[in-house]
Amino acid sequence: GDKVLYHEPCYVSYAPSVKLCHAIPVPVRTTSQDQFALNPAALRAAWQPGCKVLILNFPTNPTGGTADRQKLEEIAKFAIEKDLLVASDEIYSELTFEGSHVSIASLPGMRERTVFLHGFSKAFAMTGFRIGYACGPAAVIDGMLKVHQYGIMCASIISQEAAVEALRNGRDSMLQMRDKYRERRDFIVRRFNELGLKCHSPRGAFYAFPNITSTGFDSMTFASKLLEAQKVAMVPGTAFGEAGAGFCRASFSTSYERIHEACERIARFVDRLPHRP
Repeated sequence: GDKVLYHEPCYVSYAPSVKLCHAIPVPVRTTSQDQFALNPAALRAAWQPGCKVLILNFPTNPTGGTADRQKLEEIAKFAIEKDLLVASDEIYSELTFEGSHVSIASLPGMRERTVFLHGFSKAFAMTGFRIGYACGPAAVIDGMLKVHQYGIMCASIISQEAAVEALRNGRDSMLQMRDKYRERRDFIVRRFNELGLKCHSPRGAFYAFPNITSTGFDSMTFASKLLEAQKVAMVPGTAFGEAGAGFCRASFSTSYERIHEACERIARFVDRLPHRP
């Protein structure tokens, strides 16, 4: 079957969605040393005959990784060279903390080979409305419309009206929320590092992705024991692919007070470990 490239750790639905379409997922590993940015050389090395699609997600769930214009230009050049269709999931684009977000669709030669995916769940905190949109080449969108028509029908009129209002009048609130997320990011990253859980500073989205190997536990064991002992939920990094081994994901999209309390509980948990970091 056809093959689909995607960078990992990644959103949990990418690989299963590829398999659902009877295609073969081909992960491209990213690392904490590069702040989980997609290395164009690693992408080129992972390519195999039969690869037809490249999935990109910047900023990235779960790592907060981003891609600057130079890296995107290299990725775009590769996509054109290999005749890849790019599915660019930019749901967190407004929640970019350092620099400006660049869409690969805006680069020369990419508009006609990019399906731009976006929605309202993240930037406008409209998760429960379940509404988003896609832009891309007419032939691809026509096919998507058929699947959507017979699988979902349409978004509710309430969600559609709310989305229109968000686009018209929600930008100021969104920017205020982004700035609050930046403050919470700085706090939680600092606390993780103070606890010996090495954590890079995510450049976008609202997740921290600390390395928990200093505790002597793997990702699943750490998350399970933390939940049982302190009632704090973190997602094991392996939920996001093999490249997430040794990490756990924490969201800082909740209130500062809840984040502070969670960090205090994590500190108590870590302090009682026989292999304290």
